[in-house]
Amino acid sequence: MDHMSTSLLDAYSGLLSHQAMILAMNSSFVNPLWQFESQLKILESSFKLAFSVPNFIELKQTVNSDEDHEDLERLYQNILNIYEDTLLILVSKDLYKLQILKEMAVWMSNDKSFIQERVMVIMSRVLSFASKKVRGYTSVDAPCLGDLAAELSLLCTHTDSSITQQASFAMYHLLCIAKCQNADFAKAKLAKYENSGSNSPLSSPFDIELLPKILSKERSQIAQSVGQNLTPSLLTDFVWNLLLKVSASDYKTTSEAAVLLKLTLEFHANKVTMVSKIVDTIYKQLCGDAALVTRHALLRVITLLTRTSPKKVIFQLMDYPVPADNTLILMWQAAGSESSVAPHVLKTILLILRGKPGEMENYLMEKRRSSLDGVNMMPVAASQALCTLLPVGSYKKAVAEFFPQLLMALLLQIYYISELKLTTIEMPLFARDALRILLKCSGLQQVDSVLQKKNCWNEYAMLFPHHGVYLIAKTLSDFNFPQFPETLYYLYKLSVEGPRRSEDSVITVLFLTELLNNFFKDPFPEEFLILFRNWVNDSNSAVSKLSLQKIASMAPMVNEIENVCGLLLSILDAFLSKDKTVVIRALFTLRKLLGKLDKMTYSSVCVRIASSYCPLMDHGNAGIRSMAIRHFGDLLKDMSQYTWMLKNVVLAALVPLILFLEDTELRVVKACKYTLDICASQLKWSTSYLLEDENYNFELVVLNICSNLLIFHSSYITDFISDTLGFLRSSRVYLKRAAIILLGYLAKFGGPLLLRVEIDFMLDAIERMRWDADPLTAELAEKTHKLFKEIAHHGLASSNVKQIFQKLFKYFYFKKLKPIYNYNCANDQKDSLEEIKESKCDKEAIKEDNIEDIL
Repeated sequence: MDHMSTSLLDAYSGLLSHQAMILAMNSSFVNPLWQFESQLKILESSFKLAFSVPNFIELKQTVNSDEDHEDLERLYQNILNIYEDTLLILVSKDLYKLQILKEMAVWMSNDKSFIQERVMVIMSRVLSFASKKVRGYTSVDAPCLGDLAAELSLLCTHTDSSITQQASFAMYHLLCIAKCQNADFAKAKLAKYENSGSNSPLSSPFDIELLPKILSKERSQIAQSVGQNLTPSLLTDFVWNLLLKVSASDYKTTSEAAVLLKLTLEFHANKVTMVSKIVDTIYKQLCGDAALVTRHALLRVITLLTRTSPKKVIFQLMDYPVPADNTLILMWQAAGSESSVAPHVLKTILLILRGKPGEMENYLMEKRRSSLDGVNMMPVAASQALCTLLPVGSYKKAVAEFFPQLLMALLLQIYYISELKLTTIEMPLFARDALRILLKCSGLQQVDSVLQKKNCWNEYAMLFPHHGVYLIAKTLSDFNFPQFPETLYYLYKLSVEGPRRSEDSVITVLFLTELLNNFFKDPFPEEFLILFRNWVNDSNSAVSKLSLQKIASMAPMVNEIENVCGLLLSILDAFLSKDKTVVIRALFTLRKLLGKLDKMTYSSVCVRIASSYCPLMDHGNAGIRSMAIRHFGDLLKDMSQYTWMLKNVVLAALVPLILFLEDTELRVVKACKYTLDICASQLKWSTSYLLEDENYNFELVVLNICSNLLIFHSSYITDFISDTLGFLRSSRVYLKRAAIILLGYLAKFGGPLLLRVEIDFMLDAIERMRWDADPLTAELAEKTHKLFKEIAHHGLASSNVKQIFQKLFKYFYFKKLKPIYNYNCANDQKDSLEEIKESKCDKEAIKEDNIEDIL
């Protein structure tokens, strides 16, 4: 008894001393965080003093007299009262310090020697006091309630009924406090108080439809009540605390925490925040040596979180290294077991599949995701996840709904991976495997088998990048796949909205074209023709060539196309492309269409088309020059009945047609002769015989044409001179020589029509050419310079005289002049090595419609 008394007295004095220090700190101006940490350490020591003394029943057995019994009982009660009073004082000043109760529950569970019933009584009383205190508040700040609720919920299922009862009372009071933290409840409470006109806040008990006894061992009621009354942040703390306890070594704690966690998430998973962090924690726990019951419970949490937050769960599951390990695959399976959110899961995966593997993403610099270091590998993970999710029976309906989107997303992923493999970056072909599974799950096993026989799957990366897409589209069409209508609709929608990347357009256009080829006869419906018309001028040259190729194939049906003029004019815009193969394809396509077009429609656009050929006559590529010149001639021949409409365009094109007779490319020269011959016949000039090879002499051709120009079109003399002056700045020697000669004859024939200012301008231009690095060019410029001087010396027409002379000029006949330059420089008809390469490229670009050639 003496020993027991001494022990109680020591505990009593120690608690008094601790209380004094704690309360002294509470009145100081110490930093609140430091203050709380210090008080918590002292309280832990006080906890050990107060609850490590023997049970009072044991104390009674050590005394003989009633007086000693009363003394010990009083001392024992004072010890508990001091500890309780200390807590009440702290909580009365700051509800934040209810956190101490959570720590008490932890201390109690860590050391079973403490008398738990006495601890629970004090915790219940403190919470009862706090719940009464907050009735006068319109808002409450007690951030520890979630963690404390988790501890109490486990104690509510304790095997000791006395502990269970006290824990239930404590939980009841905690929920009363939590209800005040609910913003909606606080507003309603304040409104009720204001409407009542009373002078004090509500003092009536909270209207919570539960009793402490109901909470006792009723796990379902605990989960529902906690979810209803805790705010989202507090409920997240509650879930987080239980989640950590699921991995506890104590089997009972693990099983109870798992049950409560499951029930809570079934009722209120939608309120839980920090889902990504929870999923990441579960992954780490599963990677450890978790017991079977723990693994089952954690995977069930994944399933339940996926119900309400599929996007957050899926994004987190994609944020791990690829290929996925077995643990991650188990988590995918858990997420995929919830059929109700299958559409949301697939939508999220499709969103991820919009990314490009290996691509540097700007948003990653915001550190929003943890495991990636700037390289986007989530699409690869998403493709592997589809391999797991697509075969799930509960996903069958959702897979059918999203078939077109999944098909195109996986085709793009295969294309991206194929590109990376070409750069020696090894990437697993999960997208290919997922595509095969998609086909099999969609009733298209035969399509997969045929592609397997064609070795499409094994050699996809080695195939021409777009040829694999063509094979898949062709095989699907051959089997008349039932998903065609929705696939066509999705492709149309995708084409109208536009993909994220230009390379995506190639796959879309190629796939859509092949489907249309197999299910529609030319010409396509107007809705699709509009798409192809827009694609003609796409920023991606491959898309432009694909659309031009398809438009060219519709030439036999061109007269059945609605708004064919708009289609033809859109092709003209492709003439401005910087990619020469696009320009060549546009020239080739336009010519095919014009060859079948009815004359009435042709006549309405012929002037615009003829004008578009003119800039290409001076193109840097010889193949384009020759095609533009020849096609210009073909147009004039087609429109021979409408020569009057094309007169101005023909005259505007004469200068380049003349000058490029001196081109070093034989095909350009032949094209010029061909077109000039047509011009001469339609203008009724006797020039054609000079263009024949046996009679051909450049200077004589120029002399003859200038003579005809001045007789029949003298009013255009200034325009001809202006066009010719522009070629003096050319880097090609043969053009400068030809321009100098043409200028000389234009001035010789048109001298009486020129003003002084015009000759002065021509003199300045030719003066620079006298010092050209090419000797022959300088010599020709010198002769022309003297010719201009002579014209200026013999006098020039005034403005009025010029106008009168122009009216009378057509009645004069000029004697044939002798050649001024005696220029007969042998044309170098041999192509340079670079031009030979260009020629080969041009021939490749104008081959018959072939997908590989176009791309």
